[in-house]
Amino acid sequence: MRVLVIGANGKVGKHIVDKLKSADHDPVAMVRDPDQVPQFEEKGVDTVLGNLEKDFESAFYKIDAVIFAAGSGPDTGADKTILIDQEGAIKSIERAKHFGIQRFVMLSSMLADRPESGPSGMKHYLYAKHRADEHLKQSGLDYTIVRPGGLTNEPGTGCVMLQENMNNFGEIPREDVAETIAHLISVPKAENKSFDLISGSDPIKELLS
Repeated sequence: MRVLVIGANGKVGKHIVDKLKSADHDPVAMVRDPDQVPQFEEKGVDTVLGNLEKDFESAFYKIDAVIFAAGSGPDTGADKTILIDQEGAIKSIERAKHFGIQRFVMLSSMLADRPESGPSGMKHYLYAKHRADEHLKQSGLDYTIVRPGGLTNEPGTGCVMLQENMNNFGEIPREDVAETIAHLISVPKAENKSFDLISGSDPIKELLS
């Protein structure tokens, strides 16, 4: 499957590209800066230039599925969060519909399904994620929404806890988030569902099998 990874240069996005390639998919890394292209080309990964704040329609040509893993980052204000995490995601969903791409996986955040309960300093971020997730649910696309807990840079363990709703908050390595997304993209039982995700004991390769 030829998979467009939006936010491929991010910390999770880079892992997603690698995991897709390891799973015999054909990732296409969407990056904003031409200087970000060589790192992917060295791995034999196709790239496309696209800016979520401008035009990125050309990125969707000859694509079978989309993974949205872009984020404004922790050091930006609410305005940038709305532009990237909310409006960028919504535009990506609409572009996928326009090009007849049916499969769409969203990297969201734990508590995005209940943003009012999140910490006050994160509420603008959680509401932006929530609106993007709700737009995807109503889009008619075959969606999967993955809401990980606190992200770490620890090496992946290959095991997680994946549930449609969790009351316990936890952490998870970015590498395990990426592997979970790369796995779920081709699992029929994951379609039209949303999941919370933290570290656990279930092998990623066996999730929903």
